[in-house]
Amino acid sequence: MKVSIPSALHSYTSKKSEASASGKTLAEVMQDLDRQFPGMRFRIIDEQDQIRPHIKIFVNREQVRGLDVALKATDEIAIVQAFSGG
Repeated sequence: MKVSIPSALHSYTSKKSEASASGKTLAEVMQDLDRQFPGMRFRIIDEQDQIRPHIKIFVNREQVRGLDVALKATDEIAIVQAFSGG
């Protein structure tokens, strides 16, 4: 499935804004992304297997809050990172 990657994580993907990943759940997709781009998962998922507070993940344009979301091969995932600063 297609995964949109935020620009803050392009250093992991050689500046690609999209990646292809597979899995039956969002957790499996995150593992596949980390297999392809080592270290990426830790920037998205914390030590308690929760989506980090400054990250939002959308599946087919609907925000999801957990990694146990079931996915189909045709789903589209967007990872969005919040901006901060002052």
